[in-house]
Amino acid sequence: MLDLLDYRRRVSELYATVRQANGDQAAWQTWRQVRDDLFQNHPQSALDDTQRQTFEGLPYFDYDAAFRVVVPVDYAVESFTHQGEIGADGHLAYTRFAQVTFTVPTGTGTLSLFWINGYGGGVFIPFRDATNSTTTYGAGRYLYDTIKGADLGASSDEIILDFNYAYHPSCAYHPRWVCPLAPPENRLSIPIPVGERLTAESASDTITR
Repeated sequence: MLDLLDYRRRVSELYATVRQANGDQAAWQTWRQVRDDLFQNHPQSALDDTQRQTFEGLPYFDYDAAFRVVVPVDYAVESFTHQGEIGADGHLAYTRFAQVTFTVPTGTGTLSLFWINGYGGGVFIPFRDATNSTTTYGAGRYLYDTIKGADLGASSDEIILDFNYAYHPSCAYHPRWVCPLAPPENRLSIPIPVGERLTAESASDTITR
C-alpha cells in the first residue's frame, strides 16, 4: 500500500509542476520522462515484469500548443450516474456534473465532466476520438483523474483541456487491469492527434469496447 501511496504522490507532484508551467512545452517533456521512469522502475507500474524488461518509453504524438485550451464550464446539465465494476478495485460510480465545449485545430467537441462518487471524490474526464483503434487505444484515453493525481488545472468556472497530456488507461498495457471507459457522450467525432499514442506494432491489437 505504501508503494501505491508513493506512486500517487509522485504523480500529484508531477502534475503540480505541469500546472505551474502554464503550457510550457518543457513541462510536457518532464511529464513524459517521469512517466517513463514510473513505468520502468516503480512497483506500481502498469507493466508486468516481462514488459518492463523490454520497455523503451511510451510513444506520443508531437506536442502542439493549439490543443491546449481554457474553456468555460457549463453546470446547466442533467446529472446522470454511470455504474461499473473495475476488477479488484470493486464498484465505481461517477456522476456527470458539468460539460465543456472546446475548439481545437481538428474541430469542435463537447465533453462531460464527471465526479467520482465515494469518499473524497474526484474529477474524471475519459474520452474517445477518431484516432481510436488506429493510432490510439481503442477504448479511449484519460485527460483528468484527480484521485490518481492527474489534474491539469481548473477554477470554479473554467477548466484547462490540454490534450497533449491525454494518456492511456492501465488496461491498455495489460489485461490484468480493468478500467472505467468513456461513456457514449464523451466519444468525439473529431481526431485528437496529440498525447499518448500506440506504437505502429500495437495498433492492430487495440481492443475496442
